[in-house]
Amino acid sequence: MLGVCLLFVGAVLINNGLCGLAHVDKRSAAVMNLFVGGLSIVINVISLVVGNYYAAGTGLLFGFTYLFVALNNLMANESPLPFAWFSLFVAINAIVFGTVEGFLGSEALGIVADVRWAGIWYLWAILWATAFVEDVLGKKLGTFVPALQVFEGIVTAWIPGVMMLLCVW
Repeated sequence: MLGVCLLFVGAVLINNGLCGLAHVDKRSAAVMNLFVGGLSIVINVISLVVGNYYAAGTGLLFGFTYLFVALNNLMANESPLPFAWFSLFVAINAIVFGTVEGFLGSEALGIVADVRWAGIWYLWAILWATAFVEDVLGKKLGTFVPALQVFEGIVTAWIPGVMMLLCVW
């Protein structure tokens, strides 16, 4: 299921980044976020039902992120602060998960340390942290954020997702 999720996370990150670089209106860009957020919620609720709480917990961070972005954009919410604070929470958790999955592993969770996951989670932490930097700290990062979304969509989600689907990861 992770490969499927990552494939679509890659799609939405690339889409969000390209829409940001092309100045596409936020309501139009929200549609893909709804699809991917909904897919992620469904996949991770299945993980909850079968008792894979770690996968569900980490995966729901993505589902809620994309639904949060979609609803903020569709409802034209005035304040970005709730999403920025949520993003800080997720960024901090991403550092924890990157450390566990990348370096420590967890026998109880069936996680074998793989440094690739540290890099992926740490890159995701940076991306989530950009919302906090821009909207809470007031440091506008310009085209860095959408360019980072495209880069991370390709490197941290699309490629690993395809590799998982092809059983080469």
